[in-house]
Amino acid sequence: MVSILIDNDILLRSYELEDANNLFNAVNGSRQHLRHWLNWVDNTTKPDHTLQFLQQAVQQQHSQEGLALGIFYKRQIIGGIGMHHWDHTIKKAQLGYWISKEYEGKGIIHECLLRFIDFLFQKVGLNKVEIHFIPENTRSAKVAERIGCKIEGIIRQSCLQNGKLEDIIIAGLLKNEWKSPALQKPVTWDLFN
Repeated sequence: MVSILIDNDILLRSYELEDANNLFNAVNGSRQHLRHWLNWVDNTTKPDHTLQFLQQAVQQQHSQEGLALGIFYKRQIIGGIGMHHWDHTIKKAQLGYWISKEYEGKGIIHECLLRFIDFLFQKVGLNKVEIHFIPENTRSAKVAERIGCKIEGIIRQSCLQNGKLEDIIIAGLLKNEWKSPALQKPVTWDLFN
């Protein structure tokens, strides 16, 4: 179990199987908002799909292939954040995140990413994180820029998004480039294995 306290109201924590209905409701409530950016939304049409995702997330965390955390605001799921494509040899992973429509634009993803990246560099031992996004996703571009990522390249027509081939922009951040928020504000991590 991983839990990262962001502030008095916001907590990142490993999903539990009991979160399936609440997670499905959060996704379902923002389906139109999320589907343009995230292909998995259209494949999440009932709570059983969410339960399957959670079972997979628990297994990936156990086998150290990935880490999926819920973003909880006052104990309600409002989004998710995680890392996948975890390469232990070169200590690199790709980040992903989403937030419900009503919480967008409030800086929550930014704050969560600051703490999550600090956790990944300081506790997990990663050397590099990447954010991949399509050019049209200007919000993710701004998020990547605000946390200090550098654009490393564009892979042309490498993603099928809503039936259309899209370019993928890769933004990366190295541990030695990271300006830890822990130096400015206390961060709490709890790891239970």
